[in-house]
Amino acid sequence: MDNVDYSKPLFQCTLGDLHAMLADLLLNRQLESSPERTGKHYAYGISGLAELFGCSVPTAQRIKNSGEIDDAISQIGGIIVVDAEYALDLLKVSKKYRKSTLTRNKK
Repeated sequence: MDNVDYSKPLFQCTLGDLHAMLADLLLNRQLESSPERTGKHYAYGISGLAELFGCSVPTAQRIKNSGEIDDAISQIGGIIVVDAEYALDLLKVSKKYRKSTLTRNKK
């Protein structure tokens, strides 16, 4: 939409000018808001961790305190940042380990 003149006063705009301006703004907003899937994804705080795992906040706190995902957590003071993909991978590995340990102990 190169033909949009942003210096033109609004009362002098035609319907075509208004349409081109709105289309340009909406297109730019969509391009800016579409997330890139190539970078890392992070969860922030216990509530972000709960949303990531699809559980309650107390359960997310128990998972964090268990130490199973410590490698994925960066915490400075009260600020918690979790590498989402790495935390999910660590939790999957931990669950597999617990299942194999339980089946060995029953025999």
